[in-house]
Amino acid sequence: QVQLVESGGGLAQPGGSLRLSCAASGSIGSISRMGWYRQAPGKQRELVARITSDGSTDYADSVKGRFTISRDNAKNTVYMQMNSLKPEDTAVYYCNARLRLVWLAAYAEYWGQGTQVNVSS
Repeated sequence: QVQLVESGGGLAQPGGSLRLSCAASGSIGSISRMGWYRQAPGKQRELVARITSDGSTDYADSVKGRFTISRDNAKNTVYMQMNSLKPEDTAVYYCNARLRLVWLAAYAEYWGQGTQVNVSS
């Protein structure tokens, strides 16, 4: 019913940049919030950044000033520009969307499959 398709992961050197994209498709009525979470080996999944439909943003302290989240509401797509990457940013990054299906009133959380980001020299 809903797909979140991520792209843009890969390998970057410390200090380098990557840009992640996530497009939501399917029987979507409205999306209230989209964002990115990450999970490193042996660690719990954590919020990286999220953005609401009106553009309000929220960032993890560890990425403030380095990562920028943005959103194209018309395309149901969220982006995250990651600059000044550090080895500790290495993780699987998951797209998240809080959305409502066309025929439902209630909102629910949906997840993408994840995209690997490796930061290494």
